[in-house]
Amino acid sequence: MQIGELAEATGISRDTLRFYEKRGLLVARRSANGYRDYPPEAADWLRYIRTAQALGFTLQEIEADLPLLTAPATDSAAALRAALQGKLAEIDRRIDGLQSLRGELARRLEAQMAPCPLRPAAAPG
Repeated sequence: MQIGELAEATGISRDTLRFYEKRGLLVARRSANGYRDYPPEAADWLRYIRTAQALGFTLQEIEADLPLLTAPATDSAAALRAALQGKLAEIDRRIDGLQSLRGELARRLEAQMAPCPLRPAAAPG
């Protein structure tokens, strides 16, 4: 499958496919004329990458788990479940941090600190 065919099949731009290839996330053979030739399973792999990104995983995290996904093993499902649980915990921590930040912003707005709500509150004295 050539790059244009893969781009059309997955909805991923040619530039992004080249970027993934440069990072080692995608492998293509080169034909005699220099064209990239992707294996049929490349489309499924790209869908996995896009799904993982939609779930909040970075390309670096996906790259770290690459051997886990390309080498079928009995523990790969358990390792993927652990990665998903870790991502969920990370999101919960981020939500907690954002809720704290929201509380602080609301407190500063309600206090009507003059002249600037960004200045630290004066210590009670």
